Amino acid sequence: MRTVHRLPRILAITVPLAAIVATSACGTSASDETSPTSTPVATAAAPAPIDGADGVVSQNRLGIGTAQAAAQAAVAKCQADGLGFVTVSVVDRAGNVQAMLRGDNAAQHTVEAARQKAYTAAAFGANTSDLSERAKGDGATVADLPGTLFLAGGVSVKSAGGSIAGIGVGGAPDGMRDQACAAAGLDAIAGTLG
Repeated sequence: MRTVHRLPRILAITVPLAAIVATSACGTSASDETSPTSTPVATAAAPAPIDGADGVVSQNRLGIGTAQAAAQAAVAKCQADGLGFVTVSVVDRAGNVQAMLRGDNAAQHTVEAARQKAYTAAAFGANTSDLSERAKGDGATVADLPGTLFLAGGVSVKSAGGSIAGIGVGGAPDGMRDQACAAAGLDAIAGTLG
């Protein structure tokens, strides 16, 4: 037995009718073009490429040696402060990990926390301790954005006035101690940034 699926009669009539009404309401006729009450419809022209004829956009990011130096300096600061159980993550602006160091006895959750803090700082161009107020409130907030973590411990790396990376540290008993380690990583590479 074959089942025939049909649109309900009301849809079979109203959908084509709505299309005709919409077309006639949006269309123009020869008499409309000369009518003083008609409103011209603007047409969008393609924007001219600003990055060159090939349309390629350049992106600044840390070199691998610089990212590694930042991570090592951050871990060294944490170890000097008796916090060898942290993870440091250096990410580009898109959140791609460029360098990561996991300290001795660092718990598994510190890996993701460090990456998320680094990404949040890079994406928003600010230290995560400065962003934590944005994450508070009733209803939806920026804290609902996937992959972000609005806890102290992430610092933004800037070059030529824009955020190009983030350094995140996770695992210290206090977020501001995480952030002090991340700041030490930034200080170590500050002279190499444009």
